[in-house]
Amino acid sequence: MAKNLVIVESPAKAKTIEKFLGKEFKVASSFGHIADLPSKELGVDVDGGFKPKYIVSKDKKEVVKKLKDLSKKAEMVWLASDEDREGEAIAWHLAETLKLDEKRTRRIVFHEITKKAILKAIENPRSIDYNLVNAQQARRVLDRLVGYELSPVLWRKVKGGLSAGRVQSVSVRLIVERERDILNFKPEGSYRIDAEFSNEAGKSFKAKLPKNFKTKEEAKSFLDKNIGASFNVADLTTKPAKKSPAPPFTTSTLQQEASRKLYFSVSKTMTMAQRLYEAGLITYMRTDSVNLSDEAQKGAKAEIDSAYGNEYSNPRQYKGKSKGAQEAHEAIRPTDFSRHSVQVDYDQQRLYELIWKRAIASQMSDAKLERTNVRIASNNHTEQFTANGEVIKFEGFLKVYLEGNDDEDEEQQGILPAMKVQEVLYNKYISATERFTRPPSRYTEAALVKKLEELGIGRPSTYAPTISTIQNRNYVEKGAKEGEQRDYIQMVLSGDAVNEKNLSEKVGSDKGKLIPTDVGMVVNDFLVNHFAGILDYNFTAKVEQDFDGIADGQEDWTNVMKEFYDEFHPRVEDVAQNAEREVGERILGEDPASGKPVSVRLGKFGPMVQIGTAEDEDKPKFASLPPGLTLGGITFEEAMDLFQLPKELGEYKGETIVVNNGRFGPYVKFGAKFVSLDKGEDPLNTSLDRAIELIDAKEKADAPIYTYEDLPVQKGTGRFGPFIKWNNMFINVNKKYDFDNLSDNDIITLIEDKKQKEIDKVIHNWEEEGIRVEKARWGRSNVIKGKTKIELPKTVDATKLTLEEVKGIIEKNAPKKKTTKKKTTAKKKTTTKKK
Repeated sequence: MAKNLVIVESPAKAKTIEKFLGKEFKVASSFGHIADLPSKELGVDVDGGFKPKYIVSKDKKEVVKKLKDLSKKAEMVWLASDEDREGEAIAWHLAETLKLDEKRTRRIVFHEITKKAILKAIENPRSIDYNLVNAQQARRVLDRLVGYELSPVLWRKVKGGLSAGRVQSVSVRLIVERERDILNFKPEGSYRIDAEFSNEAGKSFKAKLPKNFKTKEEAKSFLDKNIGASFNVADLTTKPAKKSPAPPFTTSTLQQEASRKLYFSVSKTMTMAQRLYEAGLITYMRTDSVNLSDEAQKGAKAEIDSAYGNEYSNPRQYKGKSKGAQEAHEAIRPTDFSRHSVQVDYDQQRLYELIWKRAIASQMSDAKLERTNVRIASNNHTEQFTANGEVIKFEGFLKVYLEGNDDEDEEQQGILPAMKVQEVLYNKYISATERFTRPPSRYTEAALVKKLEELGIGRPSTYAPTISTIQNRNYVEKGAKEGEQRDYIQMVLSGDAVNEKNLSEKVGSDKGKLIPTDVGMVVNDFLVNHFAGILDYNFTAKVEQDFDGIADGQEDWTNVMKEFYDEFHPRVEDVAQNAEREVGERILGEDPASGKPVSVRLGKFGPMVQIGTAEDEDKPKFASLPPGLTLGGITFEEAMDLFQLPKELGEYKGETIVVNNGRFGPYVKFGAKFVSLDKGEDPLNTSLDRAIELIDAKEKADAPIYTYEDLPVQKGTGRFGPFIKWNNMFINVNKKYDFDNLSDNDIITLIEDKKQKEIDKVIHNWEEEGIRVEKARWGRSNVIKGKTKIELPKTVDATKLTLEEVKGIIEKNAPKKKTTKKKTTAKKKTTTKKK
């Protein structure tokens, strides 16, 4: 048995570390936190110094048992969880839950998983840092208090099943406020002047007028002045300039750049980075530091000198802007600068290369540029055109990397031809194009992270889970707005004539950006109205500073909790008792048929339109809002149209055809079949002929394309791409096949491969008992009996399970049948007095 037990959070990390240590070390994983607050109760003693009640969850009991057995046999236990607050709390829970002897326990930290870093950590152990533990504990407890006390208020006052959270609710507020800015925005038009000239050598370049004209008449007048005009270079200035590299990545800048350049979501970026870190390829990925160690700077310099030449090297240290930087990590960087690329999963490889380029560029020379500004005069008026150009004289860091940006309007400067002052220029055209001011942009995930960081809200470990939470709870969704067409005018002077064109463009298209749902807006309004303090940006940032103070040992965490709770709890009780119910109701008008009010509001099952009120003798009429219509944006006409559905269109093949709006959009119902209308089709304007066309197309698509083993094969396209269906199996068709022209051999191969995969994933199959054990994702396995599926933790070796053990797992985990108690009603006794 190994003398030393090293405990880390993840099995991937354990595998990497085990390679660096000798036979005297055994590395085991805790699979993250082994203890946490209970899920079905508050778990915080608010009257007893806010003491948390930590429990070991069911799925961690096997892990804890294994770690206890290993720790008893080891002479020394090394707690090697991450070096941030979460990692420190994991180390503390391990020490407490495993009842580790202080004399036989060491805490070690490292920010990269390399042999040198691990061995150095073992040579320099420390004890558990209780300031960091208390900072994590304070965040966990405060967020639990907010969630558990606010959520029931939302159930009573808004809608069942809702939840609130300190950082998540502030994030939703940012998105809602941005959406209202967009809804209230009134675009203003003006005319932008662009031109193209050529010099005496015949080289063309573009220029513009540095001001816009407010009206069409002013723009037309300006174009008329240029008819027959001659042009020359009025002024030309050339100045040297330089461009410096961006600092190496922090958590938030990595999330932003991976979004811009790789189109990764925030959570995907963190998942890929976690795997790279655990494989020992990059340093720790949750950090707000932009520093590089001396060793890293030397490694970067050596690689720059070797790959590009020493004139490209310029070692430098950066100063962070973070308002409350957490523990003293390094920036995110490769562990070995000589590895320009790594042989891993494609997305991990792309993220690694991005991290490598950013880190290496940060240690490279400035780019040297030459910027040219040209002013162009006309003999017919005093306005001057301008043209700007940029020439790179020395690439410097640009040889490797240039930071992206979120400014959609930023113009790229090109190279201008050689010119001299007073040189005659020849005009090719001058255009006046109607342009409109733009509303603020909706947040992308990465832009929201940037805003939260600017406000001092949240920390590197909280960004990704916060953004996932607000989407999972249906407060925010990724935009799928198609936009709408807008007409604009363009006038072009070419030769001696001005020609006018009417053009159109699509505006308001926002795919992949964060848009609040109706539920999100109603919940936000309720919380802002009644808990303005909790949702105040400055308050939320101050709480983060308090956590930082606890981590630094300057604040007592229980005092921070008490100060917060003494103000928060009475407010919650007051709102619960006295606040009016909030459903986001808006009166749209009056029903012409009944004279009853028409309103929109949030109902039990989501946003809806209502005719009438609960006080009416007749029951109110209801209609759900389909996708694309919102409580804040729906018009009276659109609301009334909803009551015309469902609508019968006629009969076809002996079945009635009905058109209606559904949860996922408009559809045609034909017998038991449902056929979606195309995007943008209005169900109210759908004709019988159009419905029949869709039904025929659906039937054709569903028709068998082949018969295999006397069973039909169908094909279709679903959420995860093209597939074929056979014997109730859905088989994905990957890109190596031509889906539109599948051959008989293709179909047989796909089916046989799928059958083999189904066979291969079965570990045990006790047919008489109706019990199977199958391989699952991420190295786990599932126990399956009928409709019951139980996921086993990675620590269980499913191949060694016996039937009796599996039966025990099923009995332990199968959902308990609810027993209904008979209600007893006490009859009131009535007494009658004799007259």
